[in-house]
Amino acid sequence: MSLNRIIRSRRSVKRFTEREIAREEIERLLDGVCQAPNHRLTEPWRFYVLGPEARAAYGRALGLRKAKRAPDERRAERVVASVVKKLRNLPCMIAVAIERHENPEIHAEDHLAAYMGIQNLSLLAHDMGLGTHLKTGAVMDDPRARAAVGVGDAERIIAVVELGEPAESPVPVPRRPASRLTTWTS
Repeated sequence: MSLNRIIRSRRSVKRFTEREIAREEIERLLDGVCQAPNHRLTEPWRFYVLGPEARAAYGRALGLRKAKRAPDERRAERVVASVVKKLRNLPCMIAVAIERHENPEIHAEDHLAAYMGIQNLSLLAHDMGLGTHLKTGAVMDDPRARAAVGVGDAERIIAVVELGEPAESPVPVPRRPASRLTTWTS
């Protein structure tokens, strides 16, 4: 498949089959992340491939945060249980972290480089017949989520990528053409 077609046909996949993702497939994807541009060749990315119990522990942290919106304790418990089950049953979940840097400029560059790497991962996965769903949010700073992933104090989780064989093909969402978002200057 051409790169143009891969870019235009990639979608966020929220439902996966039960097919396990082989370690070799994951390693190929992570090697693709490492090819992303990164200023000063800092190679800031760190990867955590979460097994079922780590995914469940991360799901508990996420579920507890979501359960705060539940109208009562019983529904809150169901929310937590549902999120734990969903994440435990994922074929693969990868947390991407970056090393914290005291220089704010380097920290920002590293953050952006890691996202370019995640884009590489998403495109490679699509080319391999796999789907991804990128997750971000405040839960990644939650001490319970950090403990589930196993990151140290010198690192910050910037995204979690759910990965698997798509159970369905998501319908494309219309995008505005670049011509409507571009200003040409002289």
